[in-house]
Amino acid sequence: MNLLSRIVRLAADPPPELVFEITQSGISWVATARPEEIRFEPLEPGVVEVSPLETNVADPVAFARAVDRLAPENGARRGKPRRAALLLPDYAARISVLDFDTFPSVPEEQVALARFRAKKAVPFDIDSAVVGCHAQPRPGSKRIDVTAVVLNMDVASHYEAPFRAAGFQCGFVGVSALSALSLEMDAPMPDPDPVMVAKRSEGAIAVALIEKGSLRMFRCVELHEVNAGDIADILIPTLAYAEDHLSSRPSALLLCGFGVHDSTEIERWNQEAGLAVGRLRSRYAAVTGVNAGLLGYMESLEGGI
Repeated sequence: MNLLSRIVRLAADPPPELVFEITQSGISWVATARPEEIRFEPLEPGVVEVSPLETNVADPVAFARAVDRLAPENGARRGKPRRAALLLPDYAARISVLDFDTFPSVPEEQVALARFRAKKAVPFDIDSAVVGCHAQPRPGSKRIDVTAVVLNMDVASHYEAPFRAAGFQCGFVGVSALSALSLEMDAPMPDPDPVMVAKRSEGAIAVALIEKGSLRMFRCVELHEVNAGDIADILIPTLAYAEDHLSSRPSALLLCGFGVHDSTEIERWNQEAGLAVGRLRSRYAAVTGVNAGLLGYMESLEGGI
């Protein structure tokens, strides 16, 4: 089941040759022609510090060197730039689902309206931000839900600049957790709709509610130390929101990026809450907290999206 196609296209280009996903611990990357050959370039602690407020690249020299090592040995700088997709950490952006009675069809007007509505929800100057949006009809309603992604321009530029310098043209810039929603569930579940998805990454947990293929709610919480109580504090309000705003209570929780111990605790808690627990998977590799967005992006390409 394809949970969600790619939501935010900040720039449109032909399908990329390479896909990169940035985390605090390193850069996962893959050539789209060889999807099983996923590689990982580690970063030293402190090189990247994820935040929605200011530049995340704390050590630009070390980050640029790591990106430079990803460039082909034949020297992409001397030839045509290689098309690439770049997926940023979940907590680097502000993502929200906005509801509208009507929504314009012209892309420029869509972005302007999303920018206006998202202004009060971001902790930085909206005028110095990159904004992307994707409109979806709300199941069973005439209202329209719009997924808005707002990214501080300084954050975006410091991530992207070393890739451009290394000979990559980043025609798509997205957020890991949104791309991960294109992953499949690991086993069939009876009537898995609506469904709640929880993705753990380094320093944050992103939670999404999906109803009939549409994203109805998204939140990302900074959380460096994870335990069962902290996870429940995030999931319980999400479940309460779903009961108030969705057509029915979620029947399943899909996990991504959690360790064995965390997963056991979540399964125990969700059995009490009456939710079936599954995991997100990919046909290419095991899904982890450092490659989930990359694998989801690859799955969406395979699906012809």
